[in-house]
Amino acid sequence: MSSSVVSDRSSAETDGGRRGTANGARWALTAALLGFFVMTLDALIVNVALPEIGRGFGGGMTGLQWVVDGYTLMFAALLLSAGSVTDRIGARQAFGAGLVVFTVASAACGFAPNLGVLVVARLVQGAGAAVIVPASLALIREAFPDPVRRGRAISIWAMGGSVGAAAGPVLGGVLSELSWRMIFFVNLPVGVLALFLLTRTARSPRQGDAPFDWTGQIAAVAAMGGLTYAAIEAGAVGMGAPRVLLALAVAVAAAVVFLTSQARGRNPMVPLELLRARTMALSATVGFALNVGFYGMIFLLGLYLQQEQGLSPMATGLAFLPMTLLTAVVSPTAARLAASFGPRMPIITGQLLMAAGLVALTVPSASAPAWLLVLLMIPVGTGGGLAVPAVTSLLLDRVPAQRAGTVSGVLNASRQLGGALSVAVFGALVSNHAHFLHGLRTSLLIAALLVALTAAASVLLKEKTS
Repeated sequence: MSSSVVSDRSSAETDGGRRGTANGARWALTAALLGFFVMTLDALIVNVALPEIGRGFGGGMTGLQWVVDGYTLMFAALLLSAGSVTDRIGARQAFGAGLVVFTVASAACGFAPNLGVLVVARLVQGAGAAVIVPASLALIREAFPDPVRRGRAISIWAMGGSVGAAAGPVLGGVLSELSWRMIFFVNLPVGVLALFLLTRTARSPRQGDAPFDWTGQIAAVAAMGGLTYAAIEAGAVGMGAPRVLLALAVAVAAAVVFLTSQARGRNPMVPLELLRARTMALSATVGFALNVGFYGMIFLLGLYLQQEQGLSPMATGLAFLPMTLLTAVVSPTAARLAASFGPRMPIITGQLLMAAGLVALTVPSASAPAWLLVLLMIPVGTGGGLAVPAVTSLLLDRVPAQRAGTVSGVLNASRQLGGALSVAVFGALVSNHAHFLHGLRTSLLIAALLVALTAAASVLLKEKTS
């Protein structure tokens, strides 16, 4: 009798522990999804509101480029160390810190009195977002040790970004009709909710106490910042201007310092053996190209539909809705396709779809109706929705849990650098309003060529660990 009672009690405790673990995993996934949602929402909601911000503050094309790239520059540069910091201090702790910084900076953006303060607040926002992404993926890697369940969880996480992408342009259009400041205030309740859910999860283990790699981090910021500054200013003052050449020189020198510090430093934030691995190098390159195509297109068409075709912010946001909604629907499909055919299939198919869509967008004439552009955007978003979760899942399956934050940081840093450079370079190409359409077409063809090249290179991705 007592033996049976003890057995029943033990069984109940085991079931309760399993339920607690399952609940913790669900809370972790929901918090990670909300974090990814709000930072994706922020990126796309700002693109649609750029003309309204320009009318409110002035600054021309260069100022508007910095409103976008101030965020993505810090996002890309700090992602590298954010991944290793996540591994060292624990996913939950890092994710919470990133959310706090992002939410407070969002409030500062909304209250900004001038363009300079807005750009600085966007830099801080990008720093918070840089921690959110690798920490959210590491949180999922920690909560879902089983590869199959983790693949599904990553697809759900990616869907959060897709929903943010779908909501961003529409919300940007609607809120800009009231005030562009509202596009930043909308982040506050989402950030608070994600922080509350995070309190329901267990504290993450620390992976070590190695010193912070200040040399590598400062060099990364200088290299990316110099390159982005040169690309933006080249559109305003020309490629041969002294400050553009100086920025390029700084970028090259900083890149050399970064690589040297990672090769010889005692505690590099990105060990070079990771970068030399084929899967890591190809995944980062694919992510770079996908963001050049996707975010470059949204930046260009957001300006084109409002400045050249005369659409309102709300109408422009609605024009992006079919593409972003289909992207949200397609993202979960990537995991099923990867499970059935291997990850290379959705990665390559997605890139080819995106490249085809980018080329198709160059065909319509200046008098083409807006609905035609709406239809032609769909393959671009659908391709990204297939490829991004598949390449992320493939990469995480190839590394041990203690490296999840670092490789996630490298992948997403490459993606954000692609987005930042697309805005810088494409913005320069369309800065002359008299030749806006020519610059738009040239930019889209450059993006299409890059995505097509990485699609061809993706055949080298390994399906299984050797």
